[in-house]
This record gives sequence, structure tokens and C-alpha cells, in this order.
Amino acid sequence: MTVLFTSIFTGLEIIWDKQFGFLKETFVAPISRFEILFGKTLGGATVAMIQGILVFIITLAAGFRPNLASLPLAFLFLILVAILSSALGAAIAARLDDMQGFPLIFNFMVQPLFFLSGAIFPIKDLPPVLDFITKINPFSYGVDGLRYAFNGVNVFSPGLSIAVLCGVTLVILGVGVYQFSKVQL
Repeated sequence: MTVLFTSIFTGLEIIWDKQFGFLKETFVAPISRFEILFGKTLGGATVAMIQGILVFIITLAAGFRPNLASLPLAFLFLILVAILSSALGAAIAARLDDMQGFPLIFNFMVQPLFFLSGAIFPIKDLPPVLDFITKINPFSYGVDGLRYAFNGVNVFSPGLSIAVLCGVTLVILGVGVYQFSKVQL
């Protein structure tokens, strides 16, 4: 949850940069807009991962004792979720010009994605409509991958989860680059 919500707010930084002219200065640099978007995405994902690691350390202090062999896979899924949600925030922000619209989009889109990801409620034995929604929700694969890493329980195979997270991230980055190409400052 920390990683998802922190990284999605990368979009607010982009809107802020648009409003105060910093993005205009960035666009005149001799690099492509893809590199700018990818840099913003990785920057947001890095901040989210740092916060996620801090929360993980707090859970260790609270008594959580994971298997050390599961940590690399768990951190892989956290990184993929951070990059995906940071790219989603950046793609949304590329279309928006004011800061007030971003929280509306966030509540309308990201909250349902989170609640239907299996992070709070299990996604097994759902009614057909909800089962379909959870299967097209990319965050379901991230949550399921984390569950697999920590306790071996999963709905989707880890390979499928990694493939879905990577594929959706690439699609969202493509949409974000397209949106960035339309930005007029």
C-alpha cells in the first residue's frame, strides 16, 4: 500500500513542474520525452521503494519474520508495482494541467484498483464479475506475487505475475510517452 500510493503521486510532481515552468526547461534538454518520463517514473519508484523498505523495517520491529530467501522475490514484486504505479501516475499527469484534477482521478481509478487487488480481501472464490475484474487488474498480480514470496500462497503463477506487471508497465509507459508528446508548454 505504501509503495502503490507513494509512487502514484509522481504525477503530482509532473503537474507541479508544468505549472511552475520546470517541465518546459526539461523538455528543451537534448533527450527524448520518453527518457524524461522514464526518469520521472524511476525517480518516483525509488522514493516509493525507500518508503516501502522503511515500512518493512517497522514490520520487522513489530515481529514479522519472513524467510530471508523470499526477500529478493518480494522486493522484485515491490519494484515492479512501484514502477507500474509511478508510470500510471505520470501518464495521468501528462493529460492534466491543474493539481485539483489529480486527486479526483486518483480516487476514481486507483482506489478501486487497490481494493480489487486482493491486498485487503482474498480474491479466491469471488462472484464471476469480480473475478473478471481482479484478473484484469494488474495490481492483483503484484499483491499475489508478494503473497507467494512471503507464504507460498498464490492464485497466479509468479512468472505470469511478473509478465503481466512488466507488460502493463510498458503499455502505460507508451501511453505516457504519447501523452507527453502532446504536452504544449
